Amino acid sequence: MDDICHAAGVSKGSFFHYFASKEDLALAAAAHFSARADTLFASASYRAAADPRERVLRYIDLRSALLSGELPDFTCLLGTMVQETYATHPALREACDEHIRHHAADVARDIAEAKAACAPDAPWTADSLALFTQAVIQGAFILAKADRDSAVAADCLAHLRRYVETQLPTHPTTTTNPSSKGH
Repeated sequence: MDDICHAAGVSKGSFFHYFASKEDLALAAAAHFSARADTLFASASYRAAADPRERVLRYIDLRSALLSGELPDFTCLLGTMVQETYATHPALREACDEHIRHHAADVARDIAEAKAACAPDAPWTADSLALFTQAVIQGAFILAKADRDSAVAADCLAHLRRYVETQLPTHPTTTTNPSSKGH
């Protein structure tokens, strides 16, 4: 508490005027981080692409482009917080899960459109690919922190882009039912 209050330039009394506990501060920080991310992604240039496949790929490109500066500048507070508190602070775990899934659902809308156009018969769902995308991004952040270098994260996101390209081919793929041939 002393470190938090000192960094914020407030007394403990002032802190407790705004937050009932450190957990309340963390919940507010998670909500603030999520809202800032929503604003960033809502106005991102990838949104302008008419083709949904292109929007998904440009989203991944944006995530790669954001890998600059110091590690805290591009890594995810939600992912870090849930890793540290999942077993001890259920309210924080639930809040981080909600915010991460909210963002994944936004990505899933573009993936669903791209799947309908490029891979309508693919055995995966837009939601599962969106969560996979978030898992790769969060994992890339962990590796960047472990290596203290964003290059490993950039490599992971490049692999993610190539994978998504295979799942959303430029020419739609369909499967035919062998029993329906000739009918």
